[in-house]
Amino acid sequence: MSTRKIPLSTLLGIVLIGVVLAVLPFVLGMAGQSWVRILNFALLYVMLALGLNIVVGFAGLLDLGYIAFYAVGAYTWALLASPHFGLHLPFWAILPIALLLACIFGVLLGAPTLKLRGDYLAIVTLGFGEIIRIFLNNLNAPINITNGPQGINRIDPFKIGDFNFGRTETLLGLRITGPEKYYYLLVLLTLIIVLVCARLQNSRIGRAWEAIREDEIAAKAMGINTRNIKLLAFAMGASFGGVAGALFASMQGFVSPESFSLTESISVLCMVVLGGMGNIPGVILGAIILAALPEFLRAVVEPAQNFLFGSVVLDPEGIRMLLFGLAMVCVMLFRPAGLWPSAVRKRELAATGRGGAA
Repeated sequence: MSTRKIPLSTLLGIVLIGVVLAVLPFVLGMAGQSWVRILNFALLYVMLALGLNIVVGFAGLLDLGYIAFYAVGAYTWALLASPHFGLHLPFWAILPIALLLACIFGVLLGAPTLKLRGDYLAIVTLGFGEIIRIFLNNLNAPINITNGPQGINRIDPFKIGDFNFGRTETLLGLRITGPEKYYYLLVLLTLIIVLVCARLQNSRIGRAWEAIREDEIAAKAMGINTRNIKLLAFAMGASFGGVAGALFASMQGFVSPESFSLTESISVLCMVVLGGMGNIPGVILGAIILAALPEFLRAVVEPAQNFLFGSVVLDPEGIRMLLFGLAMVCVMLFRPAGLWPSAVRKRELAATGRGGAA
């Protein structure tokens, strides 16, 4: 029985990526801790995009309310680890609760939409996301649960015993700041989610999702339980969003309904589409590009305008959505499968192009 050996080039690539990930926060920290925080938020968006990719990329179900699960996870951590209710539970109790609640909400969203497709599914999921945000905004009377539009502050940071991720400490002679601690935590959880997604994609469940995406009627005729498989897609995607939301609350120390608007759902969906639906590396690339682009524009465009014109003529925040939309239009025209598409998606579009030409 022969064992399959990993090529040397692959091992070297893995080692190189590991080294880069290990030293990246210290390199960025030289330019300021704000860049490490930007990197942390980019990793949160990677987690969200990977979760949405299960629903949109693997199963082919359009979801415009995905940010609701992010909100469920964030408020779960905020309510269970803050002075709001006087609860300060440890992370190992809150994270499973956030994951489970987000998973339940994913099933609650998926159950009424089992027979919906396309635009109708998009409208229902959009409404679900707005309902969650409005509930969070108004659950401050007659019993104050979410503190309404004022949000919840003084949220506990992530802690492992006495090791607090919210403050700077010295470890093995190295000074490690709070954002740098969160970076390594987020990298670890992101790698776990990537591994889970890769295993799911290559499993029997992943092939069932792909069959539903291609032709749900044919999948049902082949004996696939489309109801359970679609509910599983919603539940799995939602659970990753819940974990990301919990980490967002612990990292920020404050949550409010404004952080979970429809714009955020559309942004995460654009990350999946831009990178390449159904392709895990492509989704990661799309999330990093769109999460870091606004800060890059702010850091480069403003100094360039001051140098050329003596003042800021175009505010980067103002033109962000313009560039965002222009980038999406160009991708749809010239790279319809995304910047880093999956091989299956490329074959589908090539076949569709040949069919149209014929």
